[in-house]
Amino acid sequence: MALMWVIKCKAAVAWEPNKPVVIEEIEVAPPQANEVRIKIVATAVCHSDLYHLFEGMNKDGFPTVLGHEAAGIVESVGPGVTEFQPGDKVIPIFLSQCQECHLCKNPKTNQCAVAWTRIHQETMSAVESRFTCKGKRVLQFMGTSTFSEYTVVHQMAVAKIDPAAPLDKVCLVGCGISTGYGAAVNTAKVEPGSTCAVFGLGAVGLAAVMGCKAAGAKRIIAVDINPEKAEKAKVFGATDFVNPKDHDKPISEVLTEMTNGGVDYSVECVGNVQVMRSALESSAQGWGVSVIVGWTTLHDIAIQPIHLISGRTWKGSLFGGFKSKDGVPKMVKAYLDKKLKLDEFITHNMTLDQANDAIELMKNFCMKCL
Repeated sequence: MALMWVIKCKAAVAWEPNKPVVIEEIEVAPPQANEVRIKIVATAVCHSDLYHLFEGMNKDGFPTVLGHEAAGIVESVGPGVTEFQPGDKVIPIFLSQCQECHLCKNPKTNQCAVAWTRIHQETMSAVESRFTCKGKRVLQFMGTSTFSEYTVVHQMAVAKIDPAAPLDKVCLVGCGISTGYGAAVNTAKVEPGSTCAVFGLGAVGLAAVMGCKAAGAKRIIAVDINPEKAEKAKVFGATDFVNPKDHDKPISEVLTEMTNGGVDYSVECVGNVQVMRSALESSAQGWGVSVIVGWTTLHDIAIQPIHLISGRTWKGSLFGGFKSKDGVPKMVKAYLDKKLKLDEFITHNMTLDQANDAIELMKNFCMKCL
């Protein structure tokens, strides 16, 4: 039996909500049964990290190590792990796929009955954690915690990827790009020749635009209140850009007039309940499909029943409808085959020591979109 030991490494620890993270030396325990210890090579900052830190701010969700969009190399494996071995390139995933439960075996969903037994949703942290710092247990954010040089993840939440994949690019597949792209392709099931609208042009929204184009949409209307996003959206396939602030009427009315009755598909990628309603109202009566992708637990949605009675379909999408262990390697292959853009999403390359700078950059960017 191989000997394994505690690894001491650097991590960005969020000790409390609404405060800067602190670069600390933490201890990462060896993987236990069915677990994999991963050396994180690259991680991205996702708005969900900021949501937990600055908006959700559940004090029971701290201290924690944020991060859930990453790629790395297997350092060691625990007892019972046969799928992975040291040296494998992998992507940890916040949505598990046990591959054995009734949900995993159902092609109609990417949910997993085991997944949410491993995550406390109210604190967005794993039930188990192999992290300690200064003698204190540190929570594992979404079961991944990738703002650390090493992390330990259950094997059902790890996807093995092509060894040729550049980890500093494909890390984006671990959340945002799969989430947006899949919302269009898997959840909305955008059809060739259709008209689409995507609300919110962060990474998820731009990926949704890319998904609409890949599915063959003839018109893709990108909607955002940040005019700087107009040209970027066109890079990913948008045919039109609409800024709601440029109009003196509700954006749903603007889009309905532009499309002679509403779009065939709308995708909301903001996490704002008013935008969710606008996206629904922008879809065509009789057949329009609207998909909610943005995350929030702070507010409820209110709609008029006629919006659905008239024939619209309202759907939600988590991780783009991808069964994670199956879908992630396929997305990586699509990138390697030049069928998926990733490089164009990257705006900065920074070190772990610059974690607060990265968080501040995203925070300032998000403020432009409110």
